[in-house]
Amino acid sequence: MAALGRRVSGCYHLMPLTWARISRQTPQKKMMASSLHKLTTASTGRGLEEVPCVGPKKCVQDPECRTLLPQCLPEKQSAPVDGGSWEREEVITSLLDMGFSEVHVNELLTMQPGTHPQQLLDIVSELILLGVNPEPVCVALKKSPQLLRLPVLQMKRRSSYLRKLGLGEGKLRRVLHCCPEILTMRQRDIANTVRVLRDKCLFTVQQVTEILHRCPYVLREHPSELEYKFQYAYFRMGVKHADVVRTDFLQYSITKTRQRHTFLERLGRYQTPDKKGQTQVANPLLRDILRVSEAEFLARTACSSAEEFEVFKKLLAREEEEESENHMPGDKSTSEDEEDEDGEGEGEL
Repeated sequence: MAALGRRVSGCYHLMPLTWARISRQTPQKKMMASSLHKLTTASTGRGLEEVPCVGPKKCVQDPECRTLLPQCLPEKQSAPVDGGSWEREEVITSLLDMGFSEVHVNELLTMQPGTHPQQLLDIVSELILLGVNPEPVCVALKKSPQLLRLPVLQMKRRSSYLRKLGLGEGKLRRVLHCCPEILTMRQRDIANTVRVLRDKCLFTVQQVTEILHRCPYVLREHPSELEYKFQYAYFRMGVKHADVVRTDFLQYSITKTRQRHTFLERLGRYQTPDKKGQTQVANPLLRDILRVSEAEFLARTACSSAEEFEVFKKLLAREEEEESENHMPGDKSTSEDEEDEDGEGEGEL
């Protein structure tokens, strides 16, 4: 048995293992070293009574086992798998499966440094579920990269609310391009805009959806200003609800609308329709008033010069300023006092 122990020790050229050296090893290496220490005790002449803790005696004598054993000794512990890299690869695969190109995937991953890959995937997935194509998603996130920091729960709630407004199935593409803050603004503000369009302007539910789709800029306006713009179109210009929606009237500023409409009116080229919707002149189409450049408006619609229009805009601004001064709160209280004095005088008579 002692000869067999010397043979085993000579074949494997085992390095002397001291307990000081073993104490510096990892727990797994300590266990391996402890087992190997029991095997090397055979070389000291104390017999092989502790060999069975390594393996059966047949395994020790098997040439195949002897060739595998030395390979375990110098083997180092393998490095742990990087969970972040694995998760990043999973996100990249998911984005490619959604239809994003490799260029778009790289842009998304570097768009907002510090964003967790899973957070990025959740936000993008919600936009895809709303019917937005991959390229518009990238455009919207480029314009508003802060969208990637939205809590996923908030994004899901906002997506559900937009579906209720009818802005799913691809209609959200234009909205996100023009007004990506629809995903971050307070839901109360969106609800106020919708309420004005329905209750104050009396648009139907379908017309409100169409307005939000065609003119998403209305979400940036104050509800009272939006209401005034509609009233100007309906009462001053005689534009009906369907025409307001069809011509995207609400997307134009009230200043531009008032200037061009009043200019045509004073030139005798536009007239407010009567109760029957009739006029004595043929009013130009709204697209020829608002949707064209100023030069084209003057040349084709107003048939006037740029100098004349500039003078008119200055006069109109002065008139509006004087009108606003006449409606100051102080003037209102003064007029009320005058009415009270007149009433007292009438009572004395």
